Amino acid sequence: MTHDHDLVLRPTEAQTAAALNPAPGRNGGDLVVESLQGLGATTIFGLPGQHALGMFDALRRSQLEYVGLRVENNAGFAADAYGRVTGQVAPLLLSTGPGALMSLAALQEAAAASAPVLAIGSQVPSPGLGGGRHGYLHELRDQQASFRDIVKSVHIVRTASQIPSAIAAAWQSALTAPHGPVWVEIPQDVLLAETTLPVVTAMDATPQEVVPRPELTAVAAHLLSNASRPAIIAGGGVVRSDACGKLLALAEKLDAPVVTTFGGKGAFPWEHPLSLQSWLEDRHTTDFLESADVLLVVGSGLGELSSNYHTFAPRGRVIQIEADAGKLESNHAGLGIHADARLALSALLETVAEREDQAAAESVRTVLTQVRARIGAQELTLEQQLLASVREALPDTSPSFWDMTILAYWAWSAFDARFPNTMHSAQGAGGLGYGFPAALGAAAADRTRPVLAVSGDGGAMYSIAELATARQYDLPVTWLIVDDGGYGILREYMEDAFGEATATELSRPDFVALAESFGVPAVRTTPESLTEDLAKSFTEPGPSVVVLPAVLRMFAPTHL
Repeated sequence: MTHDHDLVLRPTEAQTAAALNPAPGRNGGDLVVESLQGLGATTIFGLPGQHALGMFDALRRSQLEYVGLRVENNAGFAADAYGRVTGQVAPLLLSTGPGALMSLAALQEAAAASAPVLAIGSQVPSPGLGGGRHGYLHELRDQQASFRDIVKSVHIVRTASQIPSAIAAAWQSALTAPHGPVWVEIPQDVLLAETTLPVVTAMDATPQEVVPRPELTAVAAHLLSNASRPAIIAGGGVVRSDACGKLLALAEKLDAPVVTTFGGKGAFPWEHPLSLQSWLEDRHTTDFLESADVLLVVGSGLGELSSNYHTFAPRGRVIQIEADAGKLESNHAGLGIHADARLALSALLETVAEREDQAAAESVRTVLTQVRARIGAQELTLEQQLLASVREALPDTSPSFWDMTILAYWAWSAFDARFPNTMHSAQGAGGLGYGFPAALGAAAADRTRPVLAVSGDGGAMYSIAELATARQYDLPVTWLIVDDGGYGILREYMEDAFGEATATELSRPDFVALAESFGVPAVRTTPESLTEDLAKSFTEPGPSVVVLPAVLRMFAPTHL
């Protein structure tokens, strides 16, 4: 009989010879790069710094593609997007102190959006560790403490032999549902010290599956099968677990209407008869979901944006499927099922009874008609026209990345993401500057499709330096900048709340001339020519900028 512990991988003669005679000149940085290659990485993001040079020198001896951005936070956003669109780990190489800390806002977004980013940061030399005041450049008393509140896990290296295992453990953590960012920290002297350790080859860091408990899915199936008015809220977990087909099959089997959260855009077909689309910031949708006698929430914690700013108060039974155990029943009591969305939906699909409800599609049409009537009464034709123009110009399979700007807030509710995993935004943590560097990360993952980034002029100023990155790597990204002369949404919030806005008006550059100074073609467009100008940019190679001078307004909220 063969036992699992007897299954030991035997090295080949060539592997043994290579292990006994490693190439001279390798150091700890090579162990980092070899570990990443052995785990399957192909693309690295980052920005070099003094303490991290051992890793960056090792890139020269590898087959990995390096995409270097100009600001660490933007490098983090690019890695976030790479992880989102590929579902694979995105390595991010950072230096110590200021360089590491500059990535924190991006890692917070990655954590909120469950993006698998593997951040590897350097540290001061080992003699400077421990919290003393040794006066090393970039020295912090406890650098890892700055990351512990943000990332899924922290992995500390103090010797060269610890590097492969630490990176493998971090890789597994990043890819275990819910995905998320992780932090690995290695001192400068460990990265620079020559090593005689064998070359790292293939490594195993298989993520753990989060399997639903069968007694819970049995109860959930019984509730759904016997419901009179079931409804489904589909969040980003459905998209990340590649469960959109399972969701569609379950909704059709139950005749249950589906609304997708802003993070779950594309999880359910927009024009399907059971699709309530994404109008979560509308009281008509909220009322409908509250009236469900059984509400299935998949891959969402029902946070602020997904609950109409916490005004949502379900009256029926709530079933919540969530890979993040901390989100189970965190906002609403119910039957919490800790599981990957795909595995749980598969279990439900096998066990629920088919039900027919002729009124379900009609109720969906009624809600959407009410929503459109409310929006239509607010004289917001320009905003709807611009969103329709973007949708018409953008190829269906092209990813889009939206900054925190008014057109993006419209897109959360009203944009038809025709394929899963094609619309992304910074709505997880809500930081400015996400759109353009994130689009660069997605373009680095797949150069065959044009990518769209959408920013306001305020958010665009966070990312101007990355025009150099776009040009250097010739990435096919079209950057749409909606220029309204300030922080438009904050201007609107302050005027509504106080009657007057403060600190929202901005002096800004000529974005067309600025882009052209980087060698990036740019055009100033109008609402009437937006579709044509965007469509043209998508057919041309490399990066481009489209500037739209326009002052937009949000639709009236219903939660106040």
